[in-house]
Amino acid sequence: MISRKPQLRARPQLSDEASAYVRGLIMSGEFHPGAPVRPEVIGEALGISTTPAREALQTLRVEGFLDLVPRQGFLVASLTGKDIRDLFQVQALIGGELAARSAVIAGGEEIAELDALHHEMIAAAKRNDHALLEEKNHAFHREINLLADSRKIVWALGLITRYVPRQFYSTIHGWPQATVDDHADVLEGIRAKDPERARTAMQAHIAHAGELLAQHFDERMAKGSEADAAAQSA
Repeated sequence: MISRKPQLRARPQLSDEASAYVRGLIMSGEFHPGAPVRPEVIGEALGISTTPAREALQTLRVEGFLDLVPRQGFLVASLTGKDIRDLFQVQALIGGELAARSAVIAGGEEIAELDALHHEMIAAAKRNDHALLEEKNHAFHREINLLADSRKIVWALGLITRYVPRQFYSTIHGWPQATVDDHADVLEGIRAKDPERARTAMQAHIAHAGELLAQHFDERMAKGSEADAAAQSA
């Protein structure tokens, strides 16, 4: 069942928002492989017209998240926990390089900004404000990536992270505490101006996040298979 989101104002990036929304549902395991995805249902859930919703599904078909099958429409393409781990492994390698470069460049002002973001994440986690935690998590990574002053590497990272949902992490068991703990290790590497320490911490952090998401996905797939088997035997 798709959760309904607030009405969105018409704007050019509506199809991008719809793509991110459906991509997150697929990556989180809420949409199972083979399940139909109808543009009118996505449009209703997001409060947008069918046109940008259909454009979003076409984009996801090109990206490999959906298949377009004659007389059936858009269906969720095959996806496994291993696929998710692989995506995060690539992201970890690139993110680690950016963290290493940031550790060399970071001055007192930049470290203070990262420290402030980290403490805001801690406070959000304590209040179980997962929306704010996700927001500050993104800001923390963005600050490090921009600090690295490596535009082409950041561009390459953007190609990978578009496949990784920014939402839904709060539903994953262990993620809120893991992100706070892992970021502390990354921050210490940058504070010490130790590029290899920062690289190792960032790679471990991203791989950890990927493993949590992959486990969550695999568990949802297993439960779905059990439910299907029970329905068939009933």
